[in-house]
Formats: sequence, structure tokens, C-alpha cells
Amino acid sequence: MAQVKTTEDGGLAVDVAVKPLPSKEMQRLSFVKSPETPPDTPADDVNISGIQGKTEPQDTLPEPSVQPVHEAKDNAFPASTDGAEVQSKAKRQNILPISTTQLEAKSDPQSPPAATEGYQDTVQTSPMNVVPPLVDSLSPAARLKHKLRYSRDLIVCPGVYDGLSARIAQSVGFETLYMTGAGSTASMLGMADLGIASSSDMVRNADMIANLDPHNIELIADMDTGYGGPVTITQTVNHYIRANVAAFHIEDQVLTKRCGHLSGKKVVTYDVFLSRIRAARAAIDTAQADIQLIARTDANQQLGYDECITRLKAARNWGADVGLLEGFKSKEEAARAVKELAPWPLLLNIVENGHSPLITVDEAREMGFRIMIFSFAGLAPAYMAMKAAYGKLKDEGITGIQGTGVGPTVLFDVCGLQEAVQVDEKAGGEDYKSIVTVSG
Repeated sequence: MAQVKTTEDGGLAVDVAVKPLPSKEMQRLSFVKSPETPPDTPADDVNISGIQGKTEPQDTLPEPSVQPVHEAKDNAFPASTDGAEVQSKAKRQNILPISTTQLEAKSDPQSPPAATEGYQDTVQTSPMNVVPPLVDSLSPAARLKHKLRYSRDLIVCPGVYDGLSARIAQSVGFETLYMTGAGSTASMLGMADLGIASSSDMVRNADMIANLDPHNIELIADMDTGYGGPVTITQTVNHYIRANVAAFHIEDQVLTKRCGHLSGKKVVTYDVFLSRIRAARAAIDTAQADIQLIARTDANQQLGYDECITRLKAARNWGADVGLLEGFKSKEEAARAVKELAPWPLLLNIVENGHSPLITVDEAREMGFRIMIFSFAGLAPAYMAMKAAYGKLKDEGITGIQGTGVGPTVLFDVCGLQEAVQVDEKAGGEDYKSIVTVSG
């Protein structure tokens, strides 16, 4: 209850009967003595928000919590939330950690704005410093993103170029595969890697490979130059996202590009390269996708190492998740790049008998690379094996396959024969119940 009365000096005063408040409310009110209250004023004379008043006799008020009071916000993480829930809520509300590089960029009006996603300069954890679990329900892109953000392991990927090579790579235990542009061009079109494969060609091949086993294959795909300007790049990124691709790299060669291990490469200007990165990053953010953006530079051959580092640092600041410097001239140069760009993840492309030195998996791991792709790991052995068999057939009239044990059943099993039979039977079908394949 409140009563208004006249004071001795002619002013007005309000007597307020203050009752105990719930503990949550107590955390939001600060009970202090009025600065004008004489020292001998009884303790029950208090000032609430500047209104002089007196409490009625009550039990002792509960002490306010000593912990600081945080204003309730829609994006606040509850203390009991586990890591996975934190990440889910953060993604839904677009609450995403940014790097120190991005924070510095924000303070400098001449620097690019921080991307809403992209590179994180430390191993990220939840607000409770707990790494979210790598759960089976994550998409391939989300799993790859998780591995890059929450670990320091080296991800080794064999190069694949068609359904059979992808199936074989998966059958020996690889989880992450690399769809090589050179291999795809040779396999699909029978042409050299001279920028001949179109966006449609690459999207179609990536879609097929990634969805042979759509939950378990983490596919990193070549996107060449993006196949045009920002509008075309945006469209291609969206196609890759819908195709279930986990990551892609986009480079700074001119549109009439060539394999990274051929001589005479030419690259676009610094500004054009960054426009490609910005377009790709914006497309990913607009789609709210987990697909990882790998910025590739081929400038080492034409403009030198320092220009490569400059371009990759700029791409990192614009939100690229991973960097790729194509065409290292020495092992020392490769190790140096990792150190200069650390802790940003770098991808190492190994092409045996190409222009770069051979670096082993153990050496790459020691240097600190995060992803390692072997672009010709499938294409070159397939070429050698098929040429030998075809040559033997031409010269001797036989292929040499007889007696190896490799026949239709072996090949079809690799390509999902048993899985297809099981799908049919579980659905109640009987078409393949007594399927018999003759080997040899």
C-alpha cells in the first residue's frame, strides 16, 4: 500500500509498504539507502528508484544473488544446453563465432567486412568449452566442417572421377573423396583439362558421385574458375549444395584455364579473384549451407609465392574456409605457406610426376596441412591397367584377366549389388531374390 503525505518543508512524500519479492525479481532491483538518509535512520527506510519510503514490519528480505544479472535475450544460451544443441541454436539464429582476423577487419573501414560464416582461426568450442559430438545425423558437409573446425587431423582424399572409382575408394575405407576436374574431363568428355568441362558437366558428375552413398560420402569437388562471373558462380554454388557436395575449390585462373600442372598458366587480377570468393561466400551464406569454401590460387607460376600468400590472406578475410596454393616449387615453400597462414586450414594437392615435389602423407601431417588430395590416384593407375590389358588383347588376343578372380560379381558387389538386393527384399520385392551372377 502507498500513502501520500505532506513533509515538514511542504513537500510530498510517499509511504510504501515493500513486501518480499521473488528471488528472480530481487536480482533486478538494487536496494540501497538514500544518499540523503541520515546515518541514524532505521534500516527499514529505503530508497527504491528514487522514491522515499518505509517498509512495513516483515520477515528479513532474501539476499540478492551475488552473481551478475544478465539481461534475458532471445539468443542467450541456457547453461544446461549441450554442445550439439548450442551449435543447432547458433545456426538457426545466425549466431556464429568470428575470427580475430575478422574482428580486426571490422575495426578497419578499409578491410572487408567479416563473413557470417567461413574461416575460424581457432578450434571452436561451445560456450561451455565443450566440443559438440560428431554425430551420425550430420550431413556430409556438416561432418567435414566439424572435422576442420574441431580437430587438427589430416584428411586424406583419393582422387575419383566416376562412379566406379568412387565406389572403389569407398570400399577400401575412405570417407572423404576428391572429384578431380582433370579426371572428370577425361572420363566424361575424353578431353584434356583445358577448361572444356562446363558447369553442367561438373555438377552432374558431382551429383552422381556424392549420392552413390548420400549420407556417408564427403565429396570435395573441383569447381574450376566458377565458370563465369558472380551470377554464374552463385548458380553453380547452389547446384553443388543441392548435389550434396561437402566442399569445393574455386581458383584464380582465367576462364581458358588448364590443369594446374601444365606450363603457361595465367591468372586473373587480384580484384577479380576476390569477386569470385565473395560471390561464392555470399551464395553459401544465403543458402545457410555447411558446404566448405576452398580458395585456390595458381599464381605461383606467373606471379610468385608472395602474391599467392597475399591472395590467400585476402580470401581468408572474405570468408574462405580453407586455402589451396597450387604448384609449390619445393617442400620448404609448402611448409612456409602453412606457417604463414596458420592456423587457417590449408589443402595440399599432390600430383605425382607433376610440377610440384612429392610430399608424403606423414610429411604433410608434420607440416600442418589439414586436407591432402591425390588427384591422379585413380586416373593414372586406371590408365596404366587398361592400356596394359588393351595392349595384351591387341597383341595376344587375350586380356590377362582370366585367373585373377575379378569378374562380374566382384565388380557389381563394389557397385552396391548386395545393397540393391536387400532394398528390394525389405520392400517385399522378389525380383532379385535368387539372383545369380556368373564370374570368370
